[in-house]
Amino acid sequence: MTQSDEHPEHVDVLIIGAGLSGVGAACHLRRALPHKTFAILEARESIGGTWDLFRYPGIRSDSDMFTLGYRFKPWPEQEAIADGPSILRYVTETAREYGVDTAIRYRHRVVRAEWSSDDARWLVTAERTDTGERVQLSCGFLFSCSGYYRYDQGYAPEFAGSDRFAGQLVHPQHWPDDLDYAGKRVVVIGSGATAVTLVPAMAGDAAHVTMLQRSPSYIISIPGSDAIANGLRRLLPDMAAYRLTRWKNVLTQVGIFQLSRRRPRLVRSLLRKFVRSQLPEGYDVDTHFNPRYNPWEQRLCLVPDGDLFRSISEGSASVVTDTIETFTEHGVRLASGEELAADVVITATGLNLLPFGGIDLVVDGSPVELPDTLAYKGVMLSGVPNFGYVMGYTNASWTLKADLACGYVCRLLSHMDARGYDQCVPEREHGVGEEPFVDLAAGYVLRSLDKLPKQGSIEPWKLRMNHLRDTLTLRYAPIEDRVLRFSTAHDRTPTRAA
Repeated sequence: MTQSDEHPEHVDVLIIGAGLSGVGAACHLRRALPHKTFAILEARESIGGTWDLFRYPGIRSDSDMFTLGYRFKPWPEQEAIADGPSILRYVTETAREYGVDTAIRYRHRVVRAEWSSDDARWLVTAERTDTGERVQLSCGFLFSCSGYYRYDQGYAPEFAGSDRFAGQLVHPQHWPDDLDYAGKRVVVIGSGATAVTLVPAMAGDAAHVTMLQRSPSYIISIPGSDAIANGLRRLLPDMAAYRLTRWKNVLTQVGIFQLSRRRPRLVRSLLRKFVRSQLPEGYDVDTHFNPRYNPWEQRLCLVPDGDLFRSISEGSASVVTDTIETFTEHGVRLASGEELAADVVITATGLNLLPFGGIDLVVDGSPVELPDTLAYKGVMLSGVPNFGYVMGYTNASWTLKADLACGYVCRLLSHMDARGYDQCVPEREHGVGEEPFVDLAAGYVLRSLDKLPKQGSIEPWKLRMNHLRDTLTLRYAPIEDRVLRFSTAHDRTPTRAA
């Protein structure tokens, strides 16, 4: 249907994104509200989001799959830290099992969404990425599940002299299918999850891999398989074993995070000891694995079965901590004067954030400025009716929050149906203090804080990043509260809880 059509197709719920979150949202709808009509608009040509986009060597989860998996769909494989193809297979099988794969419309990039209070519906404009045609649909509820970063562009800082480098310069987000690094010298720039994944994955084939970092990150080794989870599977039905393992891991994650915030020196000391125990005697741990910041001011990087440390110990990989002065024809010259020879340089330098896929939101003719909004329970935005979003945790698995957000939206829609409401909007309170949306010192967050909504200083505007508290708030607390305003398109009479 083109933009000029007067009567666009209408669905009850329109989901943006067919990745882990979007597929999960559709499955929640199918399970909880099977009478609701919905469609999924996906800008790319395939399902899976992150797990289809990234193709670099060793791509894997940065959380255990018992918490990164869906609450309603047990993770079926033995590995707790899974590779990208396994996760993509899991998402695809889940979509097929619940019959939501047929609701996906590929190559539809949403560019604009306009809310009309008179009609109590969104008019959504999407651009076909294959033909350039513009398509419109309307919906009663708009659910953004597009993640938080730009799919078409990774973050790549300007490096002096990079244009004269004679080798290959590659960003992991755009990995070439034909990249041959066998027997070559590789430099990976970065110290985050992508870098610590790439280094051991490439070390087996490359002549040598060097991880070049400006400053260290916290890196912790965990077992690639969860012995307790696999033991429970032998004793209990799949779902029971899965739920027990999931909560075991949730409590472990919450405990580590809380201890890190309350006793940072203790956790720093423990992490340093763990790293030292896995590296050769005399290795300079304090230079290469002792960050300037406290644990969980940025995400911890997980390495399954210590594969990064094993590569370093075997001599197939090394770590250099320094800053880049300039690229040369044959590699990278550092501020210390050392030159790292390289045939291939990988810039694992991070992501560009793009909140809600960069959609232009308009409410009754007025553009929505995201920095002027407050996040409501981490699921909705102040002043934006019938709009929800999934934004996962920064200190735990993404899907833990995604499942709660999707479940909450289903509860909200059911509540509105039962009472005859067709509009719901969080109404900002006077005097609520503003705080940054994300309390994380990662570069990709700091670069984009001015583009994000704010969080408030009190509930329900406060984002706790705590799965236990969010479970109580989103799954069990009453829907109606002091800030949600409900109404119908017919009488426009606002209704709020007393």
